[in-house]
Amino acid sequence: MTSSLPVRRARTALCAALVAAALTLTGQASPAAAAPAPDPAGTSLDRAFASAADAHDVPRDLLVAVGYGETRLDGHDGLPSQDNGYGVMHLVSNPQRHTLEQAARITGESVADLRRDTRANIHGGAAVLRALADEAGLDAADRDRPGAWYPVVARYGAPGTDAAARLYADAVYDLLGDGVRARAEDGEQVTVPPRRVRPERGEYADVSTGAGVSASADYPPALWNPAYSGNYTAGRSAAVTTVVVHVTQGSYAGSISWFQNPSAQVSAHYVVRSSDGQITQSVREGDTAWHARSANPHSVGVEHEGYVSDPAWFTDAMYRSSAALTRHLTDRYGIPRDRAHIVGHSEVPGNDHTDPGPHWDWAYYMSLVRGDGGGTGTPFPTWGTDVSVRQQPTTDSARVASLPGPTSVRVACQVRGGLVEYDGYSNDAWSYLPDYGGYVSNIFIDVDDAWLPGVPTC
Repeated sequence: MTSSLPVRRARTALCAALVAAALTLTGQASPAAAAPAPDPAGTSLDRAFASAADAHDVPRDLLVAVGYGETRLDGHDGLPSQDNGYGVMHLVSNPQRHTLEQAARITGESVADLRRDTRANIHGGAAVLRALADEAGLDAADRDRPGAWYPVVARYGAPGTDAAARLYADAVYDLLGDGVRARAEDGEQVTVPPRRVRPERGEYADVSTGAGVSASADYPPALWNPAYSGNYTAGRSAAVTTVVVHVTQGSYAGSISWFQNPSAQVSAHYVVRSSDGQITQSVREGDTAWHARSANPHSVGVEHEGYVSDPAWFTDAMYRSSAALTRHLTDRYGIPRDRAHIVGHSEVPGNDHTDPGPHWDWAYYMSLVRGDGGGTGTPFPTWGTDVSVRQQPTTDSARVASLPGPTSVRVACQVRGGLVEYDGYSNDAWSYLPDYGGYVSNIFIDVDDAWLPGVPTC
């Protein structure tokens, strides 16, 4: 349905393992104020978040977590998401939601600036969150507690069904617990130290998102969260012969919520989450989702959380979970496991989308679908408990040396220079990741050179 850019696993591999630091997180508190214009003195993303949090009395780390969960802090050059959301904070303008226009009214910023100017967009997002907090009755003491913002976050991100809203808010609070380490386009690093926050779910406390209660009838590992009935066609006019791979151009819960929006006029059968591969079904396989125009009658559409312009979304958990779903579909409908029958949205005749884009690793994905262990890489092999690896002094070195030590090194194959995703963190260069206790937390490997005897290469 939409477009996205995944990370292509190449012959070179960027290998990373992060050791999470135990850090404390202080609460954010400041008096509410009329929103000033974003600070023109600097371009720092960190300053923009701090200024917006202070102006609207929104916890800074919560504000970052909302933005990171929506867009990985990427404004996508002012281009809209699938549900017409803009900027780092995904301010939306569609027939059912008008957070973009609401932000303009509160802040006095123009709609054009809110779409394209990152600092204005962050202030706009903070302003909308504060307005929702006021509607929910949060007083100054409540606003000092990040956990009290849970219902506000749920309404901000996914105002469709309560189940989608809880999925969205839970993801934000997971980010607060795990921490955020993101690199902006200009190289600035924005961080949220990890701290477990007890979410005060309020009206969402009894809303179930767990399998077993809301499990899909077609694919039991998936959740069931149905699309609006006017966004798909009941029944099929042709046999299922194709699986179409999409990328959402938006967040997981936001996409599920969009399919529930009567104005969307789009849907997909399944949506796959980036962080852990969780799958939600929105349309029954026996019905015709509106996702790929000419292919709709004979295909099942599988959406993947993320954006074409940001390869960080395409995690190994997502690849593996999606491949398991596609294996299920090929078994159920007798679909050949080849690229003639498992296709990208961009490959369907009569479509104008580019997803899943040039970074989607088709070789790796198809190896998982076939279950043959082939492809260009095998993610996360374990090197053993007596191997530790340290980088050489030059950061562009393609080799590292082995050192004795007790650490088990886990390796993820990535294209050199691409984003590394591990344990909730991302980084775009192997040499940026820190050294812990004398052992570097990343390794660069040339797959053609078995330079470490007995160690499997990527």
